[in-house]
Order: sequence, then C-alpha cells, then structure tokens
Amino acid sequence: MRNTHETETQGGTETQRVTERGTTVAGSVPVRFDTKVAVLLRDDLESWQRLNVTAFLVSGLGTAAPEVIGEPYEDADSTAYLPMLRQPVLVFEGAKETVTAAHARALSRSLATAVFTADLFGTGNDRDNRAAVRAVGRDALDLVGLAVYGPRNAVDKVLKGARMHP
Repeated sequence: MRNTHETETQGGTETQRVTERGTTVAGSVPVRFDTKVAVLLRDDLESWQRLNVTAFLVSGLGTAAPEVIGEPYEDADSTAYLPMLRQPVLVFEGAKETVTAAHARALSRSLATAVFTADLFGTGNDRDNRAAVRAVGRDALDLVGLAVYGPRNAVDKVLKGARMHP
C-alpha cells in the first residue's frame, strides 16, 4: 500500500510511506489511526458462527465509509489483488447485554454500524437477511454481533464492558 503519513519536524513536514499495519517502510514510526474499526461478538457463539458473523459485519463498512478501504495490493510479479481495510479490525466479545448496550451507544453516537442478528443464521441470501432485520424493531433485535467504525474515542465508549476476543 502506498499511503503517506506526514510527520512534523523542525523544518516542516516529512512525508513517509506507511504499510497496512501502520508502520513506516523503515519500521521506525508507527501510525496511530484517529479512527477505529471494531467488531463485537456475543460470547455464546460457536467458532464457525464467530468467523461468519465477523466476515459479514466488516463487509458492510466499505460501502458506508469508503475511506476505510485501502489501495489495491500487488505482489512482486505484478499480480493484482483486491484492496482491503486500511487499518486493523479489533474483535471483541461480550454477553448479550453488552452487545445490546453497545448497539444503543453506537446508534446514539451516529456511528457507522452493521448488525447481525440470530435470525440471519436461518436465512441464505441478502434479500432474506434484510427482511429478517426489517421485521424486528431496533430494541427487540436479537443481536449476535455488530461492527462499528468511527472516531477512536467514540468507538471505545461504545465498547464499554466488552473484552478483546481470545
């Protein structure tokens, strides 16, 4: 990825190339993102469900917040690959109550939010997924996971009570 990061120096600014992991090519100056991408999963999900829910949730972020998508990748043989998120995705877990509270906090802060409900495990396509969510009021959704993107401090407040996924 060929993003740049400007670092202030005594003589002005210094432009450095940074990698997807947020470090300079030389590896000396880490980049701290002002935003955070986080997934919160209910702690009673099976392993396959955790993976499935995480994949579905992060897939929605690029459409609502295109700035989260980095540049396309290319290997040394000039083989092109799709772009991915430009910053790490942090995965958390919590009890059902924690997920429900985080959902309410994310909405109250108007953060970009994706949801996955228990009903979606029984559907097999996007049309039925959307219908399943639409059929239930916001406060009655049986949430098993959510993804949130926004300013780092706001996302941290949304995740209050959650713990890093093991």
